Parts: sequence; C-alpha cells; structure tokens
Amino acid sequence: MNIPRPVAIALWPLSLVYGSATRLRAWLYQHNWLKQKRLNRPVISVGNITVGGTGKTPMVIWLAERLLAEGKRVAILSRGYRGSHGTSDEIELMKQRLQGRAMFGVGPDRYTEGQRLESAGVDVYLLDDGFQHLQLARDVDIVLVDSTSPLRHEFALPAGRLREPLSSLNRADAVVFTRTEQSKLTTCAIQKFPQFAIYPAVTQLLGFRKHGVGNSPEALRPEITGSFLAFCGIGNPAAFYADLERWGLQLAGQRTFRDHHRYTLGEIAKLERAAESAGASALVTTEKDAQNIPTSVSSRLPIEIAVVALEIRDEKQFLSDLYHSLPMTVGAVAP
Repeated sequence: MNIPRPVAIALWPLSLVYGSATRLRAWLYQHNWLKQKRLNRPVISVGNITVGGTGKTPMVIWLAERLLAEGKRVAILSRGYRGSHGTSDEIELMKQRLQGRAMFGVGPDRYTEGQRLESAGVDVYLLDDGFQHLQLARDVDIVLVDSTSPLRHEFALPAGRLREPLSSLNRADAVVFTRTEQSKLTTCAIQKFPQFAIYPAVTQLLGFRKHGVGNSPEALRPEITGSFLAFCGIGNPAAFYADLERWGLQLAGQRTFRDHHRYTLGEIAKLERAAESAGASALVTTEKDAQNIPTSVSSRLPIEIAVVALEIRDEKQFLSDLYHSLPMTVGAVAP
C-alpha cells in the first residue's frame, strides 16, 4: 500500500477520525463497557497494526509447531480473509504445513468457532490476525512489525497503512520484528520501543518444490538454478522479490498481483509467455500463491514454489517468556 504523499495529506482528516474511533473502541473493551467473550482454554493472538503482509501466517505455523512438539492440542481460529466455504489460501497453507495435526475454526465469529472445537479437547488456541478482534479475550498478544516498512511518520487508514495508531502497541505483550535480514534499520527501530519485549525474526528458506508434485519432504530441493520470472499476490511483494535475490536466484522479471489474487488459466499462460519473452526457464512464486493456482493448470514451464519459515533469533527466550505469560496448564511444560 503506497499512497502518494499529497493524497495521504488530503486524507489525513479522515485518518484522525478513524484513529479516534479505534482508540475509543479499544478503551471501551479495556474498561468493560464492551464485553469480551472468553473461551475455556488459553488464547494466543498473533496480529499486526498495519495492512499488508508482516508474516502472520508463518508466525502462526511456527507457534503451532512448537506447541504441538510439547504435546499440546492446538486449534487455530481465523476469519479466513477473502476465502469461501470455510477456507482461504492462508488456511490451506497452514493445513498443508501442519499436516492435520492442528484443528481449525474458520469464520467471522471466532468465539463460536472456538466453542465448537472445545469438545474435541483443545489445550491452546492460536488467534490468527487477532490483534483487532477484541471481541475475543486473549491471554497473550503478539504483534508483528515488518522491519522493511518503518512505521515512523505513518498515517492511519485511509491515508496510510496503520490499522490502529502506534499507541495501540501498548496492548501488546510481545513485538516480533520480521524480515530483519533485509533491514539495516532494525536496531534503530527496535530501540524506539524499549517498553516492549522485542524479538527479531528472519525469513528462512527451507527449499523449493514444483507445483503439482505433492508436499513430501523428498520433493523439497535446497536450491534451484536457471533464470526465473517471479510472481506473487501477497501483502509485501517487494520483500519476496528481495528474498529471492538474496537466495541467489536470477530473476528475469517480476509480476505483481493484488493480495490473495486467484489466478486463472489465462493468467498463468500469460505469465508463461512473459517468462519466455524474458528468457526465463521457469516461474517462481510463494506458498500462499500456490494455493490460488488452479489444480488443473498444465504449465509449459515449471512453477517453482519457495517454501519458507519464520525463525526467531532468540527462540529459547521467546518461548520461555511466552509460557510464563500463559496459565500453568500450558506453560508448565516450558524448558
């Protein structure tokens, strides 16, 4: 989301109204004028304060994998943004990575979805994109900040990217700065938030797999060679392209679509023609985009999928702090 400065200044009065409304809403919940609903098991919220991608889905997967490794029964509650029929590209990606080990409740009423899953024996809920979903009480609020997109001088919607004023970070229990491997300003940015527990994180490449060959570990290759046309429809496409170059891929071109874009067979064919014209031997995209490519696609060129994971530099400290913030039923297994 890149709004020209003159347009942003013109919209600034509306941002003041929007920001005041979000502050009032949070205040009403904080002082119990608006009542939160509480599930019978602990809830960990993962969210952000900006529009666009900050790495929420990789963070939810990372948390789920650690909790599952501790023997916990995990349920993920998600709105299923821009999805249908109880799923979305992000939901399908999480299901693919977690291989049936976590339960899912998808819908706008996350409390009702959580209640529905309680009888299955949930130990802990992960509330996906939950920082603004104040209707549901949570035990821990984790907020992600993309270190490649500084928040300084940023306006609230509609003039800028902020879903809430920066002061809303005071509600967070922990702030995770993602994509710190791409940012030279990370240390400076982190120092601006001394009142929070701050954890730097990086995007780790696990490997590449071809679209349509399945998700077995054997299908994952540590590296690929050749010239590629990269395409994606995610919240922060520039970060994806920068990652590809950092991982040593030779990019012959880039094509960007809106977030959560669902590709048609005609669009894939058009991407193939663009790749061939640019001298590329294959296409490369993200795991999320792969969920939006028709299963019936028969591409002349290979479509490579970059498989990534979030890595928190001080994982041991993060997990220790997380468990100590949760009820003992979850935190008792902490190292």
